[in-house]
This record gives sequence, structure tokens and C-alpha cells, in this order.
Amino acid sequence: MARIRSDFPHPVEVVENLWIPLPDGTRLAAKLWRPATGRHPAILEYLPYRKHDGTRGRDQGLHMYLAGHGYACLRVDIRGCGESEGLLDDEYSEVELRDGCDVVAWIAAQDWCDGQVAMIGISWGGFNGLQIAARQPPALKTVIAVGFTDDRYATDVHYIGGCLSKDNMDWSGTMVAGMDLPPDPALHGPAWRDLWRQRIAANRPWGLTWMRHQRRDAYWRHGSVCEDFAAIRVPVYAVSGWADNYSEAVPRLLAGLGPDRCRGLIGPWAHSFPMDVTVGPAIGWLQEVLRWCDHWMKGLPTGIMDEPALRVWMQDSVPPRTCYTHRPGRWVGEDHWPSPRIWDWALYPAEGRLQDRPGAGAARIRSPLWVGAAAGEIGRYGDEADWPTDQREDDGGSLVWRTAPLAEAVEILGAARLVLRVASDRPLALVAVRLCDIAPDGASTRVTLGLLNLAHHRGHDRPRALVPGQPVDVMVELDDIAHAFPAGHRIGLSLSSVYWPIAWPSPQLATLTVDLAATRLILPVRPPRPEDAALRPFDPPEMAPQSPVIHHPVTPAHPRRVTRDLLSGRIAVDFPRWCYDHEFPDIGIRQASEGHARYLITEGDPLSAAMETAYRVVQTRADGTFTHESRSRITCDETHFHIRAETVILENGTEIARRDWTESIPRDHI
Repeated sequence: MARIRSDFPHPVEVVENLWIPLPDGTRLAAKLWRPATGRHPAILEYLPYRKHDGTRGRDQGLHMYLAGHGYACLRVDIRGCGESEGLLDDEYSEVELRDGCDVVAWIAAQDWCDGQVAMIGISWGGFNGLQIAARQPPALKTVIAVGFTDDRYATDVHYIGGCLSKDNMDWSGTMVAGMDLPPDPALHGPAWRDLWRQRIAANRPWGLTWMRHQRRDAYWRHGSVCEDFAAIRVPVYAVSGWADNYSEAVPRLLAGLGPDRCRGLIGPWAHSFPMDVTVGPAIGWLQEVLRWCDHWMKGLPTGIMDEPALRVWMQDSVPPRTCYTHRPGRWVGEDHWPSPRIWDWALYPAEGRLQDRPGAGAARIRSPLWVGAAAGEIGRYGDEADWPTDQREDDGGSLVWRTAPLAEAVEILGAARLVLRVASDRPLALVAVRLCDIAPDGASTRVTLGLLNLAHHRGHDRPRALVPGQPVDVMVELDDIAHAFPAGHRIGLSLSSVYWPIAWPSPQLATLTVDLAATRLILPVRPPRPEDAALRPFDPPEMAPQSPVIHHPVTPAHPRRVTRDLLSGRIAVDFPRWCYDHEFPDIGIRQASEGHARYLITEGDPLSAAMETAYRVVQTRADGTFTHESRSRITCDETHFHIRAETVILENGTEIARRDWTESIPRDHI
């Protein structure tokens, strides 16, 4: 629990809402926390998630803290979102990024700003901070990105290793729900209703666009800063957590930018700011933000650039559980990334074993469609039941190889790789690779995961159907991780041809044949570093007092659950989504939400795969009650995905708008 501080070097003035004019006449809404006197560097957070009644409950703890230490802080709604004017029809659009550059310039010109601007943000705000930095607005001096990706195709919520991710249409449903909520007349006056009606009319499932781009094309290259790291010329503090699916972007960005202008930090955390976490230990992250900004914007000797380029939480072994509130381990550091200290340990699969010499022969697998039911979530928020369960269940439908019990502990840091020669008896197939920590009692904890659509063996931009029976050489890169395998444990490698619902299955069940003589697992082994014992300890977590919020209890109608019908072979996997009931007494708004994502499949029939979402969001305020209800469903046949979606908007219980969509989109080698 973070300490709440209200004593700061600077008294803070709060402006609940101010308007930022854009060159085309559109106004963006912002909340401002600033030192009461003087000109100071500014820190911008730029998001679509409704600063007035969405992120209100967490914004002040961060921004007031930084403002109290001498920074003007702004939380700005993106065009078409929350209280900002205009319309938004997709994430990271050209308009959004151009607006962001204009906002940076406007902030720098204000009489309370000294002309310097930083950007800070988690998730969307981490993405667009880097994207705007690549456009080099003159006033932008640094970016602090948390829980982000540098590659919109390969490591976001849409596609994983060229496979269609379970979160693609799920996330689309979340954004549809948020975009339909009304602006507040207390800020807009009578104009709020026309703005709301325009948004309702323009709102549509963004997932339809994402489904039309199933390969790495120009659509995904836009906004993927990995296309040209050299375009980012300002220093970047890159932060994530091992329990967050975006963590592998941190070492990639550090390698791309170099240690002179980048620092990487990865803790055990889920998708959260490191001072306020669901997976501990938390740290005094806001103090680290001040050290970073004081160095780059005030020229103060904080010492942050004298510390290791990459600092990570080396996670100790834990038994498999569906929820962790704390991960044991220790902080370690590397002065360079990639680190010359880390060496590749090659292990070879052979007859159920992982050994130090190449194997021989072949191994075959056609996984049942229930493999993946033990996978848990992809992007984890640290909620209950997010983590994978004991991997022995999924291992029952996988090829599995294990080392002998380790004679001594082995620690890895980085991305494990499986170099694989594989043939499929079908033109389309995928491979899922899991690295596991197997305890002496047999319990198996998944350490990291990699997926690859085998039709993408030449690259994600050049899919091509496989020739049945003809081997291809591929490399499956697993997510970066820091993990300590204890002495006496085994390292396990599991390979399957299915991983539902994480990845949409291929249209036909494929049998994969693995050439063991040409296959090897490469582990990035990190030797002990005596200097780790002398790393500067992080301060205890602190933040400013939050805005008042009343959290009313909520019990999800659809908890995290896997249901199997043993007669029909039908499997249902349920995930609750955004279940909350928050009341903001200072602005007189109460907002309640419940969402649900369900994934259905019948054993033996990959064309039975279906995904359903349902969302209901209710906002109550003095002038009425406003409700969004939506549903979507995606199914498939051998050649197409079929998507149906509908939304209904109610005001005081009366329907005022209804929209529906039905589309069939060709499968592009998926």
C-alpha cells in the first residue's frame, strides 16, 4: 500500500477542466495540476479513457504528486473521447498523433510552462508517447512509457506470432462501450447532447478494421516505433512488469535506443503503475519519475543515468496458482542490453528429454482443441484467476520434453527461442511453445510462452500456405522473462498445435511432425552478478491523495470459468470484463459496468470456434441515467470470419439509438 502524501515543496493549484484549442478549431479537454506560482516543466498524459469520470479515481495520485514537486501536469482526453470535442474511429490514428504534437506545442507556450514538455503514460499513453516522440515535436524533451509496445502487430492485443488473439474483438467491445458514454453538461452546457449524438452515430466496432488486416501491413507499421528507432531522439524511461504481456517491448526499446538515452525497468507487476500494484512488491516509482525528469528537464544530479541500463526483478520459482499478489525474487541489473554477460544454453529434445546433444528421429502431435484451457489471460491485470493453472493439464495434449533435475540453480533473462524444423499435413497450422518450471512433486508452472502461425514462416508481412509434408525451418521466440529455476527442479518444454482460446485455431486440425535432429531450445542464461547486491534500493511507494471515490461492491455474473460438456465435447471459457461500480461524489456521477467475454469450441471441430462479448455500462447523474448495451459474436468457416455486433443506447430507460453490423471477412492465412 502506497503512503499518501499531502506535504509537498510546492502548493498545487488544480484546474478541473481547461480547453486546449487545436488548429482546426476542435477543443480538447484537460485537467491541470500545477505549482501555484512560477514557470515549470510540464508532464502530459494523453488518453481516451475519460479523464472526468473514467480515470478520475487514479489520476490525482500521480499528477498532484509530480505537480507538488515542481511540474505542471496535464491529463488530456484524446479527440472524440470523454470531454474532448470531435470524433475518434481508431487507435493511434494520424489525427490523434498530429493533435498530440499540437498539444505539446500549446502546453510549451503557456505562461506556467518553461517551454519543456514530457509525456508519461501507461498502455495507450505509453504507445502514443513514443509515437509522438518519433515525430519530434521541438518542445518534447523526454517520454516515460509504462506497459507499452513498440510493435503494434507482433506484441499488442490483436495478433500474437501471426495468430489471431483472443483479445482482438474483446478489446473492440471495450472501446465501443466507452465511446458511447455522454459528455458532462456541467462542462459543455447544452452542447453536450449534440456531441453525444454525433459520437453515437459514428461509433462502430474497431475490431472490424483490425480483422481486415491479418498480416503485418502498412496499417500496423503506422505507429510501430520499432520501424525506425532512430526517429526517437529524446530520452525514454521504459517500464513494464513480467505479469504484463507488454514486458518484452522494454528490452527491445533499450536495444534500439541504446543506454545513453534509455533506461529499462521491469518488475513483477501486472498492467499497472509500479507504486500501486496488484502484484508486489511495489516501489517508490513516482520518486523514480522525479529522478528521471529532474535529470533531463532540470539538469539536477539525481544519479539515475549512472545506474544499470536495465533493471529487472529476477523472479523466484513459485507453484502454479491462478493468482499471485506477491512474487518473491530480487532486483538485478545489466549495464548494457543485449548483455554480453548472458550466454545461450542449447538444449535438444529427444524421446521426452531435454539434453545437451542433438536428438534424432521425429515426434508428431495433433493437439486436441482443449489445449490452452489452462492458459489463463494474455494481458494480465493481476486480477483473481488471471494466471495459468498447472501445466500438466495442457501437457496431456502436447509434446513434452524435460531436463533431468538441475544439479544447481539456473537463472534466465531475456527471450528463450525454439529453433524448429517442422512439417504440417495441412496448409495452415500454428505452433504454441511453453517453457515450464517443474517441481520435484511434478507441479508445472508456465514460465513463458511463444506462438507462431506457421504460414508466416517467411515473415508476418508475407504469409504463404504450407506445402503439406514439406518441412520449414522457423524460430519461435518466447516472451522475455527473468526466472530462477532452483536446483532439483526440471526445465520443461511443451509444444502443441492448438492453444485455444489464446489463439484462433487453424481451419483444419493439423498434425505437426518435428524433426528432432534440427530442433533446439536456446535459453538466455544469466550468470550471477556480485554488483546486484549493491544496487540502490527503491524508496517506499508514495502518491498524492486521490479524488474521492466510493467503490460499491460488485459480483461478476460471469466469473472466470472453464466448462466442459463431457457428452458433446463442447468447451466454454469465460472471462469477466470491467466489472465495477464507482461513484464520484465531488462531481455527482456514478458509473457501473459489467462485461463478459466467452470463448466456445467443440472438440474435434476447429470451425466450431466462436467468441462472444457482452457489455453493459450505466452512468447516473443529476440529469438522468444513460446506458450502453452491446453484444458481438465472431464465428468462422474455412474461408471467412463472420462478425455480428449490435449496440443499444438508452436514456432514462428509453431506447434512443440502435445499430448493428454483420460482416464476413476473408481469412488471410489464419
